[in-house]
Amino acid sequence: MADLEALLDDFAEECADLERIVAPLAAADWALPTPATGWTIAHQIGHLAWTDEIATVAAADAAGFQQLVTEAGPKAFTFVDDAAEEAATAPPAELLDRWHRGRKSLTDALRAVPAGAKLPWFGPPMSAASMITARIMETWAHGQDVADTLGITRTPTARLRTVAHIGVRTRNFAYTVHGSTPPADEFRVELTAPDGTIWSWGPEDAKQRVTGPAVDFCLLVTQRRHPDDLAIEATGPDAAQWLTLAQAFAGPTGSGRTAGQFA
Repeated sequence: MADLEALLDDFAEECADLERIVAPLAAADWALPTPATGWTIAHQIGHLAWTDEIATVAAADAAGFQQLVTEAGPKAFTFVDDAAEEAATAPPAELLDRWHRGRKSLTDALRAVPAGAKLPWFGPPMSAASMITARIMETWAHGQDVADTLGITRTPTARLRTVAHIGVRTRNFAYTVHGSTPPADEFRVELTAPDGTIWSWGPEDAKQRVTGPAVDFCLLVTQRRHPDDLAIEATGPDAAQWLTLAQAFAGPTGSGRTAGQFA
């Protein structure tokens, strides 16, 4: 069983790492365009704040969350961008404060979720541990966009295991959103962690295999790098196909990044 408190600590640390990058920025820098088309640094932080708030509603008020989903129905393909656009209009100090308050509320709400309860979401219902796992993944991914904008190389941490885990667990989802049938057999995934140890998932004798640095795998499944620019290797045709469509996030398929974009 996942350790919720440990995951909440990782979430706090991931947020703090990103805040250390954005908090000192001049107001003008918050308007810098990021690799996500149409999104500035302010959009990135606004999106994180908004999603933390929505996740809090899902954790504390299932009926309220369903109402939000119903209201968003007519603009299902734009409401995420619309929320980021609205959030980005706030002054940086106000946006940072909103982000602080949102992630604290989320942490408090997840601690109060009864053991075994499932929370509604835009994809399949999730446990409290799965919800905070998704928030760690998204905070890291959008933090990558900010780092890329500013030309910063972040130091990989053990928190990448959480990002990699959700990347592995969403294999079948990635096939489904691309209109494909997932392979029947499990894959073996072996990733080299930042400390040189190996993180692994799946049967040791699986014929379909994915190997490489954990940070590269995380960049792949969050679509922050093109597969051609990563040291990820696939053994078997099914594993090779997965690398072209993997996504660890809910929602429609993303546009990803182009080959050589960050060379």
